[in-house]
Amino acid sequence: MLTFIARRLASGVILLITISVVAFLLLYAGGGDIARRLLGEDASPATVAQKAHELGLDQPLIVQFGTWLSGAVRGDFGTSWFTSQPVSDAILSRLSVTLSLVFGATLLIAVVSVVLGVLAATRGGIVDTIVQVLSLIGTAIPGFLIALGLVLVFAINLGWFKPTGYVQFADSPAGWLGSITLPVIALSLGGIAGVTQQIRGSMLDSLRQDYVRTLRSRGISPRSVILKHVLRNAAGPALAVLGVHFVGLLGGAVIIEQMFAIPGMGQVAVTATSQGDIPLVMGLVLATAVLVVLLNLVVDLAQGWLNPKVRLS
Repeated sequence: MLTFIARRLASGVILLITISVVAFLLLYAGGGDIARRLLGEDASPATVAQKAHELGLDQPLIVQFGTWLSGAVRGDFGTSWFTSQPVSDAILSRLSVTLSLVFGATLLIAVVSVVLGVLAATRGGIVDTIVQVLSLIGTAIPGFLIALGLVLVFAINLGWFKPTGYVQFADSPAGWLGSITLPVIALSLGGIAGVTQQIRGSMLDSLRQDYVRTLRSRGISPRSVILKHVLRNAAGPALAVLGVHFVGLLGGAVIIEQMFAIPGMGQVAVTATSQGDIPLVMGLVLATAVLVVLLNLVVDLAQGWLNPKVRLS
């Protein structure tokens, strides 16, 4: 198991370095005259040159990347060019907000998908048809349309939730739950459809295996066969799909946060990208990549626990 974890960590580090190099080159190569863009077109050449020197933009690109990387390893991602706030502070202040949405949506996807997938695979008939139709609808409708529908029905017409805004958990747990309910539902419906289909398909394959018939012939209850054996075998592929959806949720959170006026990383990413705040964008890219690497490690460990063959592959 330790060798398995070491391999996954090594591949994760290589991935982070690759993403950092590519993102750095793309941002700085396409940034144009960054110092003049920061100061405005009316700035004199001497002022622009001084600003470029202050930011280290007059150094070779490899030196700039080495300086940024050495700071990033220590947790110092530099300072925002527009707010003068440390990048790490700007990210950490918004990270908990985005994670509350993404992890909430991931948990909702996992729970609902297991229930629907098990029902569709074991009951069949009209239940399976209904689940299939609902999954198709959930996949076809864009998340922003779902968000608009939820706001119109549950926030404006019924008044059960506030249409926009975010409440910190420390200020009011009930208010926090109310502020993330609609965004989490809007963010998760597409994922529920995909993971439900994966669980249904994997369970149908498992139910056709000889070991299931053997377990049933020994008098083991159908509930025990489904929950302890079939569902465990189907959980591995479903975890992989859930991990893919987690990455999609990080991207989808950008739109959802804008629609619900939630001050998360998505809101910062949109502002920083539009302004050309490269240090902040680099910090956001690396923070997102770290989250993805950590999640993939958790998924790999879970799959290795569910299926020992994965640890040997």
